[in-house]
Parts: sequence; C-alpha cells; structure tokens
Amino acid sequence: MAEINGPREGDSEPDYRFTLANERTFLAWLRTALGLLAGGVAVHQLVPAPTALSTLLAGLCVVLAAVLAASAYPRWRQVQAAMRAGKPLPKSGLLVLLTAGILVITVTAAALVVFS
Repeated sequence: MAEINGPREGDSEPDYRFTLANERTFLAWLRTALGLLAGGVAVHQLVPAPTALSTLLAGLCVVLAAVLAASAYPRWRQVQAAMRAGKPLPKSGLLVLLTAGILVITVTAAALVVFS
C-alpha cells in the first residue's frame, strides 16, 4: 500500500522509463480484458441460435475479462512497490491464467464451430 500513501522511507523513485513501462503493461492487461469482454458480448448477441456451448463461450470470455480487470491494478501496484524498494519483480500467475483461459476459450470456440 506504499504507493497509495506515498513511498516508504528508504524507497527511491524508479527510473521514469520503468514506471511508464509498468503503466503500459497495466493498460495492456485492461485492453485485453476489454477485448475479452467485447468477445463475450459479441458471442452472446450475434450467435443466431444460442446453444449451451455458445453461452459457455460467452461466459468464459466475460469471466476471464473480469479476473484480468480485477488483477491488473494489484499487479501494477506490486511491481511499482518492488521497483521503489529495489527488489526483484514479483512473479505473476496472470500469465499462466491468461494462457489457460485463452486455450479453454479457443477449444470451446472450435467446438462451437465444429458442432454447430
């Protein structure tokens, strides 16, 4: 929570390029979440004869979008705090989660195309 209340004593301001790169990464997570949300809404609205599979696909997109959007700011904050404290950057489970989520969405979309 140091970033919200200001840097902790002994912390230093990181090079602005790293701070901006961290911000760009945060915004990329949000863009990805918005893209997934748009995909979920599009599947829900544009599939002519909704099935359980298309509903599942739309739901998966929306849920993954919500998880990414909810995780983006805490991740930005953790990285910023580590940079200020001169510590190694924290590991992120978001990459594995996003990869697995996109894989499940892709397989579900393929099933929708093949079986519809």
